[in-house]
Amino acid sequence: MAEQPTTTERFIQGILPENPVYRQLLGLCPTLAVTANLQSALTMAGAVCFVMFCANVVISLIRNLLKPHLRIVVFTLTIATFVTIADRFLAAYLYGMSKMLGPYIPLIIVNCIIICRCEVCASKQSPITAAGDALGQSIGFGIALFSIAFVRELLGTGTLFGFQVMPETWPGWGIMVLPPGAFLTFGILLAGVNRITMYQDARKKHRGL
Repeated sequence: MAEQPTTTERFIQGILPENPVYRQLLGLCPTLAVTANLQSALTMAGAVCFVMFCANVVISLIRNLLKPHLRIVVFTLTIATFVTIADRFLAAYLYGMSKMLGPYIPLIIVNCIIICRCEVCASKQSPITAAGDALGQSIGFGIALFSIAFVRELLGTGTLFGFQVMPETWPGWGIMVLPPGAFLTFGILLAGVNRITMYQDARKKHRGL
């Protein structure tokens, strides 16, 4: 069996080298749907972090009991448990944000990022490594949501976290807070990430020569 990455490697890889959004292109539905403003984006990132961390640790603890033909069912049921906790917490203490996010919190149950980490890491490695992996992937997911929401809210309404930062005369690009703005922003940022990656790879190759 190939040697698995260490806890530190799992953590670091999840932030940028294996960023779930910009590198793996996972979880794009909530990424595009909840990034019209920073508040909703960071709330979603926090909910995903809680669910992914808890699910990864639990799956890792029972990894020796998993049956190959039932593992996806176990992953889904475990994730659903913590999604329900997150959903009820938001409904109780952040009702306005819960209404704003609508069905996207319950849909974390089928978020492919979390299922992927349960399969790739948690079902194969120790709870500590699974926790590090979850935190790294969550930070990477949060960075992606923050960057997209930052651009969309700033250009769309001239605000950040609801506070006016652009001049009062700023007309606001209405398209940025609409679905086309999400695709446009994501495409531009993804292209930028790919360009930086290509530049770094070229520099490494040049140094290797």
